[in-house]
Amino acid sequence: MVRSTYLFGFTLGAAVLAWAPLVVSGQTPNVREAIEALVYDPLEWSPPAPERHEVSGVTALLLEDRTLPLVTVLASFRGGYGLFGRDQYAATMGLPALLRYGGTATASPDSVELLLEFYAMQTSFQSGGVSMGSTLNTLTGQLDESLGLWWELISDPGFDEDQIEIWRGRELERVLRRADDPGGLAYSAFNRLLYGDHSIGWELDAEDLAPDRTTPEQFRQIHARIFCRENLTLGVAGDIAWDDARPRLERLVRALAPCPEALTASAIPEIRRGGGVYLMERDLEQAVIIMAHPTSVRLADETQFFAATMGNAILGGGGFSSRILQRVRSDEGYAYSASSLWTTPRRYDGLIGAITRTSPENAVPAIDVILGTMDQMRTSTPSAGELKTAVDRIVNGYVFNFQAPEQIVQRMMLYVSGELPDDWLERYAEGVQEVTTDDIRQVFADHLRPEEMTILVVGDPDRIGRDALARLGPVTVLEPQTPN
Repeated sequence: MVRSTYLFGFTLGAAVLAWAPLVVSGQTPNVREAIEALVYDPLEWSPPAPERHEVSGVTALLLEDRTLPLVTVLASFRGGYGLFGRDQYAATMGLPALLRYGGTATASPDSVELLLEFYAMQTSFQSGGVSMGSTLNTLTGQLDESLGLWWELISDPGFDEDQIEIWRGRELERVLRRADDPGGLAYSAFNRLLYGDHSIGWELDAEDLAPDRTTPEQFRQIHARIFCRENLTLGVAGDIAWDDARPRLERLVRALAPCPEALTASAIPEIRRGGGVYLMERDLEQAVIIMAHPTSVRLADETQFFAATMGNAILGGGGFSSRILQRVRSDEGYAYSASSLWTTPRRYDGLIGAITRTSPENAVPAIDVILGTMDQMRTSTPSAGELKTAVDRIVNGYVFNFQAPEQIVQRMMLYVSGELPDDWLERYAEGVQEVTTDDIRQVFADHLRPEEMTILVVGDPDRIGRDALARLGPVTVLEPQTPN
């Protein structure tokens, strides 16, 4: 009897049967021909899609999964540091940590920790420029108790003064240590160069963390503006049906205060244009290089967006197969790592550029190689093989977007808050597969201008070579910001 073998999720019995006559007749089977002769039915797979509901005017998504007795509940709120002024920056940045560790109106921080452990629940809080969120993961049997505690953390926080001071002290320590991180120093300086006094380029400093900007009242004011009903989107994944989830979610929404006023959109940044060479002098064994210029390609269901995405993968965003890494690392040996970037926000211009670290002596040669590689993308089409490799990386990884139900729900919540279509992931996968090599050449020809790059180098000027750096253009020396 011939037994089939299960390997990596595929049944190989058919292949064994195909070889059997050859073995019996004494012939040696041609393995490749046998494999290529196999015929399988087309694989049919439909990605799981969350149900979409409304709960007292709040969008709620649900994806039922009975695999384990676990439920994950997600809450996303519109609001982040990008929607407030600099005087409220620290309170907005510290809000997630204080919601998690600052206790509630009825329970001290220590009591909350004991309850979290008792109910075996996990919760986290996150923030971004224009949104904040929190996640609860709990056993189905403890759902009601866990929901009650989690929602109290969200809707009625305690903002314990001792915990505020612990957070403030930790952030002040980070401010003092910032100058010790060359990469962080370079990114901070580059953001200030391109975005000026815009929230994209902000970083906490000692003035932000002054005691009068981090009082419990400051946190309560920001909390009331963000964690309110009209800003909320909910998601549920796991061992629960909608009929059971709905009344629980209704209680959560009713317990949340209405928003005192609508939040205005973040300001559109005025991005620096015109290029230039900037040097931050630091006695380092490596030079950090960042270069970029603005580009008007936006995230949208349009050919130029998909062409820019695939083009960036070929240029330097695709790992070892990308051109910049091949040229800088494999061909010249200047750096271990080098990559390109092409950001595509929805509301304002993004950036196209590159990043690397190298020895100071190789800084200018590495910049020359990167700029030359970029220029080639403007004048000639990539090969069909390069495009296929870039597309295959996305298509072959498509299934990993659906590994866990909470992952699927969370992504859909991002689409809702970002006003993207529910099937954006499917449109994205289709869009990148429709890109041609000529589309890529055209988008680079239209949007990439190597001569307009703003180039920042952080490193030892004597080893870099001041005259060599000046070949790229007039050099402006930047003074590192010191903690005040």
